Amino acid sequence: MNVSDYLLNRLVSLGTKEAFLITGSAIAWFVDSFYKRKDIKYICVAHEQTGAMAAEAYSRIGPGIGVAIGTSGPGATNLITGICCAWFDSIPVLYITGQVNRKELKGESKVRQVGFQETDIVSIVKSITKFAVRIDNPDDTRYLFEKAIYLAKSGRPGPVLIDLPMDIQREEINPKNQKSFVPAQQKPFKDTGVKLSAKVEKSLRLIEKAKRPIILIGGGIRIAHVEKEVKRLIEVLGFPVVKTWGAFDILPSDYSLLIGTPGVYGNRGANFAVQNADLLITLGSRLDTRLTGGKPATFAREAKKIVVDIDKAELDKRRGLTPDLAINSDLKEFLGVMLKHLGKLKKPEVSNWLKKCQVWKKKYPIVLPEYFKEKKDVNAYAFIKTLSEELDSRAVIIPDEGGNLTWTIQAFKLKEGQRLFSALGNSPMGYSFPAAIGASFALGKKEIICIDGDGGFQINIQDLETVVHHKLPIKIFIINNRGYGIIQQFQETWCAGRYAASTEDSGYSVPDFVKIAKAYGLETVSIKNHREMRRKIREVLRYKGPVLCDVRINKKQRLIPKLEFGRPLEEISPLLDRKEFIKEMIIKPLE
Repeated sequence: MNVSDYLLNRLVSLGTKEAFLITGSAIAWFVDSFYKRKDIKYICVAHEQTGAMAAEAYSRIGPGIGVAIGTSGPGATNLITGICCAWFDSIPVLYITGQVNRKELKGESKVRQVGFQETDIVSIVKSITKFAVRIDNPDDTRYLFEKAIYLAKSGRPGPVLIDLPMDIQREEINPKNQKSFVPAQQKPFKDTGVKLSAKVEKSLRLIEKAKRPIILIGGGIRIAHVEKEVKRLIEVLGFPVVKTWGAFDILPSDYSLLIGTPGVYGNRGANFAVQNADLLITLGSRLDTRLTGGKPATFAREAKKIVVDIDKAELDKRRGLTPDLAINSDLKEFLGVMLKHLGKLKKPEVSNWLKKCQVWKKKYPIVLPEYFKEKKDVNAYAFIKTLSEELDSRAVIIPDEGGNLTWTIQAFKLKEGQRLFSALGNSPMGYSFPAAIGASFALGKKEIICIDGDGGFQINIQDLETVVHHKLPIKIFIINNRGYGIIQQFQETWCAGRYAASTEDSGYSVPDFVKIAKAYGLETVSIKNHREMRRKIREVLRYKGPVLCDVRINKKQRLIPKLEFGRPLEEISPLLDRKEFIKEMIIKPLE
């Protein structure tokens, strides 16, 4: 068989049923190998960025690895934003690019280009992939493919890229003569075996001394597939727990031990809990500044910090936050040892602390009753809360970035069984719509709830054609404030309210999304006020096919609460009355 047929066989063996692509002359031989197959098919998208992001979401949902394919030159470079999403969020994705014939490669010469659309994509993506390689010898095909897949899935996962010259794609090989890849037998983590057991013992001693412990779970929980183990640990310990945005769909909003989501846009109760803790157990979170605040030294500043991370570099980065006990381990291995050792634990009494955290959670809700009383436009918080109430427990929800992502995380009441994710590390405009396409295919053309903004949706709006062509039952809710709301809020803080390039009066503009959707053949709905909000949400959800819903929110809608730079997490804005704030604080407030 030729190299292209061989590679498709291997993809099928991994459970991949669809690959996302735009064809081109430099990848045409590889695409041709799909032609008569029924076990794997290509999905034509309208932009390679859509394909790259769809493949990333396909990998998140599983079971097969997501695959995006592009031709050489601009086809390959158009994949880069999606590759970044997979890189920063640790998602295993395979990107395959076409390349000019080997005889047309510039090699070591100083000339910029020899072959038409020749671009050294391997060198370009080295810093945002775990492995990037051009296959120059057909006899290396199996070895390099297996190495790429192994590296994509092992350790801290991430994207890989294989570049295929045109003549390699059609080269005949004998699969039986192909050399296999055998990974080195070595432990990638510093803390394994005896060292891990010793650190678990130290963790138990810190836990026994704690009076105000908090468990913080991050996106690494789902990446390591340890959701059940984490829930068991939480319930055995009985400690209050908070979750990062990356772990938003690990625990439902009504989980008894869950206090909320802390951070720069977190809820006040969760921030109080973290900041007043005397022990913080962090599992699978890289403790980004969107979580810790702009001055990490003020984060959980009086707490002993046990931090477990698969990536030693994350443990060593510091930036003002130094773990008291850094554990470089795979979460599955760590939790396996930890759960075995819990029989030795003298569990501390934390019932009063748990009650205090639960009081904070109830006392400081983000969605306030007055938000539902707006009459002219829709309040974003009221809309997201209402939408979450109407969705069933099987829903998959994908918000985009900026304001619509923040309003969703702040206001959405997650039910047990729901999935909700976004590209958080790269967080590009235009992610949620392509991701919804990829997730829908991964689940056999299941309904996906796509929450986008008017700015973000325009980035990949052309792939409405992909949705219509494949009859994907995606429900697209555009949170339309006719501007870049999160940037306007930044400009109010730092630029004296000069709204350059962020409003309709300063160069930004918005098309009529309803007319555009109708031109593509989609059903459309508009929501303009609260009187019709719930009824029209139900109308969208009842419809069997794809729908675009334009939700007109107040142009002045802001993100509340929000931490202003320089303040510690407990002083999230709008600031509490100082007497009330002092009363709620257990540790000494900062000057």
